[in-house]
Order: sequence, then C-alpha cells, then structure tokens
Amino acid sequence: NVLDASVMSWSDGSDPDALRPGSDPDLDPGRSRCVLGVIPVVYYTVLLCVGLPVNCLALAALCRLCARSKSPLYAFLVSMTTADMLAQVSIVLVDFLLETAVFHRAVPLLLLRVVSAAEFGANHASIWAAVPLTVDRYAALCHPLLHRRLRSPTRTRRTIGVVILLALASGIPFFYWPDLWRTQTPPTARDAALIWSHVTIIYFLPCSIFLTLNARIVWTLRHRERTALSRGPRTPYSRSTPHRAPRGTRGAFSLLWGPRVVALLLHLHLSTVNRSWGVHLLYDLANMAAMLNTALNLLLYCATSRPIRRAAHDVVCDIIRNALLHWGAPLRLYLNSLHVGLTRSSDSEVSWDQFI
Repeated sequence: NVLDASVMSWSDGSDPDALRPGSDPDLDPGRSRCVLGVIPVVYYTVLLCVGLPVNCLALAALCRLCARSKSPLYAFLVSMTTADMLAQVSIVLVDFLLETAVFHRAVPLLLLRVVSAAEFGANHASIWAAVPLTVDRYAALCHPLLHRRLRSPTRTRRTIGVVILLALASGIPFFYWPDLWRTQTPPTARDAALIWSHVTIIYFLPCSIFLTLNARIVWTLRHRERTALSRGPRTPYSRSTPHRAPRGTRGAFSLLWGPRVVALLLHLHLSTVNRSWGVHLLYDLANMAAMLNTALNLLLYCATSRPIRRAAHDVVCDIIRNALLHWGAPLRLYLNSLHVGLTRSSDSEVSWDQFI
C-alpha cells in the first residue's frame, strides 16, 4: 500500500516467504530479506500510541486559539493536525498494523486497492495541508495590504476545503499502486508513472513551493530591514510580527520525507525492493522516518510559538483538573476505606498476639 510496511517475516525474521503459502525460499534465493525483524511493528505501535494522543492535544489547543483569534493561521494549523491524524489512522493503523502485521494482507485484492487509494489520499492531504499556510504567510509578509483585503474566515475555510478535497482525490489513480514487496518483475510503464507522480505530489512540488515562497519571504524581510536601517531606528511597528507561523515544520518535512523519495527512485531505476536488501532496508527506514513527521508537529509548535505552548499547557491542566474532579472523590473514598481496613487488621493482629 502507500507506505508498504515490510510484510516479510515480521514474526521472527527467518521466513521471508511465509505470506506465500507453499513457497520455498530456496527456490527464490535472490529475493531480499527483511533485516529489521519485528522492529517495524514495535516502532509503528509506539508511534501510533504516542502520536495520536499528541495530535489530539495539539488539535484541542489549536481549536481554542482558532475560536479566540480571527487569524487564519490557527485554522490552517488545525487542518494540518487533522490531516496528520487521518494519515496516522489510515496508514499506520490500517495499513502497517492491521493489514500487514495482523492479517498478513490475507484480504481481498479489491479491498487492498481501495484502502491503498484512501491511504494515498490521506498521505497527500497530510503534506498539502501545509501549502495554504505557506501561501498565507507569504501574502501576509510580502503583500500585507492585499492580504488584509482578502483575508476572511469564510475564504480561509473554503481554501482549506478545496486543498484537502483535491489532495484526497489525488489518491484515486493510486488504486493501481504496485505491491513493491511482492512483485517479481521490473516496474512497468504504469508503475513508473505512478511512482513519479507520487514523489512529485508528496515531495518535489510542495518542496518547490516551500523553498520559493520562503526564499521570497526572507528576501523581502531583509530588504525591509535594510531600508528601515537606512532611514533610522526601527519602530515598534516594524518589529512586530503578529501571529507568526511556527517555524521548522517544512524543514522537518523535507528531511523526513526525502529518504522515501530516494528509495522509490532507487527501486525504479537501480534495483527493486524485492531483489536488493539494501533498497529493502532503506525503504523500511524511509517509511519509518516519513511517518515520524506526523507526530512531531506539536513539539515544533510548542518550541516556536508561545501562544500554542500556553494553549497546550491550559489543555493539559484542564484535563488533569477534570480528571481529579471526576475521580478524586471516589479515589479518596477508596483510599480511606483501604486505610480503615488495614488499621482494623493491624489492631486484630495485636490483640491476638496479646492473647497468645
């Protein structure tokens, strides 16, 4: 599927053809073996158990800020977090853990293809949800008058909806995505078209947009700074950058998704995943790194944005407070009854000793 986990020998690392009934590894000595064993299963389980609650916390904090502020920034961040949660559920939970580790892909082919298309759509939505944010920051910093005139909550929601719908629809052609772990033949022309389309959609095109717009933002800000210095001391208005977007999300995306692109192109032009253990290992590690990107956003938000850090802190405090209010009285009652029971038991033991 979209991030095909290593379905070969996750059980013990010794039977790469266990998923093909009646097959004999000795008859296919060139087939690559999974050298990671059960590590991917453990990794994706921990990633899901940690990443999904973290994204829920980020979503709650961002929804609070979005309700309090009229800035479109938080609406874009809410869409990014929601898309990351969708990718975690569809790719990590459904594909990696359920289909691959639990059912060993012993499901109808039609269902596999439908789920594959859905996973590609969620994957593309998780990446492209960051593009409107970058465009909005570019317009706000480089064309502030135009941004103020065009900015509105309705237009922001409409932009987010159109981008997410187009990203989800882009997964439909990947209904025919090849099973890279099982195919025995070199990639066909259709496979090559799908692979190039995938790496363009998830990496080359969004990275080009991020690089171009961020370079333009840096150039504009430096030009304004030089102009302000030539005219005199900087005013408080020139220093203020309200509702600045958290930095680092695009850099983390480029670093974590780059290895997957390299692995896919190696599979296409050098050696297939099925025949090269090196490409096989790189593809495993690349998938693990790519999925890590869906769980890092809250850390980056809190590290670079004080309002988001405060909102996340308030959400955690509210959760703890509500838990104490809900469970505090029953817990105190249970502890008191336990203390009384232990005290009576101790007194009875003392009286029995005295009796003896």
